[in-house]
Amino acid sequence: MPVIDYKTALNQAFAEELTRDESVFLIGEEVAQYNGAYKVTKGLWERFGSKRVIDTPISEAAFLGLGVGAAMMGLRPVVELMFWSFAYVGFDQIINNAGCVRYMSGGLINVPMVIRGPANGGTNVGATHSHTPENFLANTPGLKVVAPATPYDAKGLMIASIRDNDTVCFMENTLLYGETGEVPEGSYTIPLGVADIKREGTDVSFVAHGRAVLTALAAAERLEAEHGISAEVVDLRSIRPLDEETILHSIAKTHRVVLIDENKPFCGVSAQIAAMIAEKAFDQLDAPVLRVTALDAPAIYSMPLEKIQLPTSERIIAKALTLF
Repeated sequence: MPVIDYKTALNQAFAEELTRDESVFLIGEEVAQYNGAYKVTKGLWERFGSKRVIDTPISEAAFLGLGVGAAMMGLRPVVELMFWSFAYVGFDQIINNAGCVRYMSGGLINVPMVIRGPANGGTNVGATHSHTPENFLANTPGLKVVAPATPYDAKGLMIASIRDNDTVCFMENTLLYGETGEVPEGSYTIPLGVADIKREGTDVSFVAHGRAVLTALAAAERLEAEHGISAEVVDLRSIRPLDEETILHSIAKTHRVVLIDENKPFCGVSAQIAAMIAEKAFDQLDAPVLRVTALDAPAIYSMPLEKIQLPTSERIIAKALTLF
């Protein structure tokens, strides 16, 4: 298979779906003539034209609302946020409208929309551009939330998300855009709600999503090389729906778990998973459920300190060693 980077995998997904389905269109700030703030939509405006790839004014509330209305009328918008931090001014459109219209209409109206963009710290852009709001979004029944870690998963999940009949919040990471991997040519889908075992192991389970999966994999390699401990890495891929079965099956095999999450710890994604494990797998555990998260503070502007704020391999290894 060809080896391409994460942003190219997303670009291929858009091109596949724009070609396949005339109801699909892309909107957002600078997605057209400028090729996207991170060049994820490069070349699509020239190829598909101004009716399918549309630059918007700098008003997230406006173009998120436009996306909701278009989706309610049968189109399939893909809405880019330059940063997920900017979604907060459009939370009424996302939560009250996209998240609730199907329920409020008694199932008569769907909102088949993808809202996508980077949701991450670690890039020295400050506290107001570094939020990871997947936990807020997943708290809303009616929204789906995915966070792919690899180019292969990014393309397959994006195509599946565009074809889904509910609103999917697609959480990317600017630090992943340059990551490369094998990606098939042509169209394929990865079902929402299906996790993936990125590394088989026997002694402890690492459960992560997004870029934290790569951090977990690096920690797992070092843990085995330096301490002889075999770690299994579970990539959630999808946060809601959540693949509880894969998580529980891994814990039944290893009997120990560390949850790794670039989200903040208080009410974070890993907090929800920890509660689920306590309720459904308590008797399988030989040690407490542990977590490695971002430090509970606004994203630190100092680059050296921000790198310490996010989960590191060293922190994961140190936490895992306390389980034995």
